[in-house]
Amino acid sequence: METSVEADNSELNSWIGRSETLRDTIVPTPVVALTATLDHPATPVDAGTPLPPLWHWLYFLPMHRQSEIGPDGHARRGGFLPPVPLPRRMWAGSQFEFRSPIRVGDRVARTSTIADVTSKQGRTGQLVFVKVRHELRCNDASEPALIEFHDIVYREAQGPNDVVPPPQAAPADAEWQRSIVPDDVLLFRYSALTFNGHRIHYDRRYVTEVEGYPGLIVHGPLIATLLLDLLRRERPDAEVTSFRFKAVRPTFDLHPFSVNGQPQADGKTVRLWACDHERWRTMDATATLR
Repeated sequence: METSVEADNSELNSWIGRSETLRDTIVPTPVVALTATLDHPATPVDAGTPLPPLWHWLYFLPMHRQSEIGPDGHARRGGFLPPVPLPRRMWAGSQFEFRSPIRVGDRVARTSTIADVTSKQGRTGQLVFVKVRHELRCNDASEPALIEFHDIVYREAQGPNDVVPPPQAAPADAEWQRSIVPDDVLLFRYSALTFNGHRIHYDRRYVTEVEGYPGLIVHGPLIATLLLDLLRRERPDAEVTSFRFKAVRPTFDLHPFSVNGQPQADGKTVRLWACDHERWRTMDATATLR
């Protein structure tokens, strides 16, 4: 006889292989807006301007009807993503292959496929990991310009006896470093640019009283974008061919945090990480250059 967890797993696994294709056009306004949000000087964004790595997240936005939004600000469970019955949802990490540029003016199709669904028992209860594969093709090309794997983790509600994993010290050998102040305006602007309604990023009462966190949570994709933005500031001519990041620990808006980088001896690899005000590591990443 199946346990309830096994039965849930069987139902969730039926989502593996599901696919959808969305289409969008790379218009300049979001590029101008994120340029300002990341505090770069304004520059012309003409047709043909290549998107910096990860800026494709400004497109294919989740345009769910207001009546479809759940209590956490995400769309209600089901639809393309499997209906995981756990209340807390976080972006755990991603892996990318940048094969050819995506440019302003391009017509882009994104095909998304549920690649895997895995259930585990963690220290704080059940966890469900969903891996989604995205392929972006420009102007009806047969080959993708970008391949992305997106890892989503679902967790049980926070309990009073939850065991918090011990923090990990950040490396002390950063050649590059930039301090970021995650104020409400930065978090709001990034949520608006990505049409992200998840309340943990802007609703302080919800995130502290319902989900049990001490403050607003800085978006994982924003931190990843800031890591590659640090590389871009230090090596403006570098061409990134692959990138991966993993969220290690939540970053809250209560204190400044830093993004850090250390080029490796091979000349093609850059180790990147984010850490909080106590120097605890919050995100690990690696970029590979051509």
